[in-house]
Amino acid sequence: MRLKKYCASPPVLLFHPIGRLELITGPTWIVSRIIVHSMRLKSSHLAFLAVAALVVSACSVPTDEGAIHDPYESFNRVSHTFNKGADRVLVRPLSQAYGATVPNPVRRSLSNVAAHLDEPKSVANHVLQGDVESAAHSFLRFLVNSTAGVVGLFDPAAGGFGLERRQTGFGDTLAAWGAREGAYLELPFAGPSTERDFVGLIVDVATNPVSHISSDVAILNTASTLPAALNVRYEFSDTVDSVLHDSADSYAQLRLSYIQNRKFKLNQQDPDDAGHDHFEDLYDEIYEELYDEF
Repeated sequence: MRLKKYCASPPVLLFHPIGRLELITGPTWIVSRIIVHSMRLKSSHLAFLAVAALVVSACSVPTDEGAIHDPYESFNRVSHTFNKGADRVLVRPLSQAYGATVPNPVRRSLSNVAAHLDEPKSVANHVLQGDVESAAHSFLRFLVNSTAGVVGLFDPAAGGFGLERRQTGFGDTLAAWGAREGAYLELPFAGPSTERDFVGLIVDVATNPVSHISSDVAILNTASTLPAALNVRYEFSDTVDSVLHDSADSYAQLRLSYIQNRKFKLNQQDPDDAGHDHFEDLYDEIYEELYDEF
């Protein structure tokens, strides 16, 4: 038996017992499609998650429990040098040009869209982590911003409903499952990471619900990704420059900042009470935006 729900005004949705939504009319087509795909993992995706968990279980273990585990430092430093050069030659000039020519309200709206399309991934990972409250929170945030926020151009969920963003990914899920952090990594274009977080990134890219909805949504996701990354680089230019280009040893400083702040986030400590350096959040957000387009 089908249960039909007719809204007072468009759109009208049909709710089926198997959990599938069919949109009859109205602007929330994207909402229905993304929600359904984010909550229904295909068998291939489940197999992929299982393989990822097995890979992480083999992460290397530090000999000194209190030290930063960096057995790949020689390779990492080469990658870091490449990333610094790419930032100096390409990313920084583009971000400065973008910030100087595009008005702030437009930049903010494009960044909002990128963050909005990242929300289904957070919903799915909150579920995998067993955090039902955060999953419902992110779900409601996505629903409000998809409708009242005009497909994410604006953020009334945070401003009017107190539904702030609770971003998470499969790296956090692996940590919640007890997976080891593994060795520190820095790969070209991928920024600072660990073995666990890099596996999480691969899973996030491969199973991103937005990429499996339709070509239109995928194009929208791709189109909003680069402007969002450039905007972050522009707004925090001084912070990035001080670490990447003004530090005596930018590699060591970035590595320490990343490892410490990942521990703060996963342990749910108050980072500001412990000398939190927001550069790690910034660097992580830039590269997440770039990879979320796939």
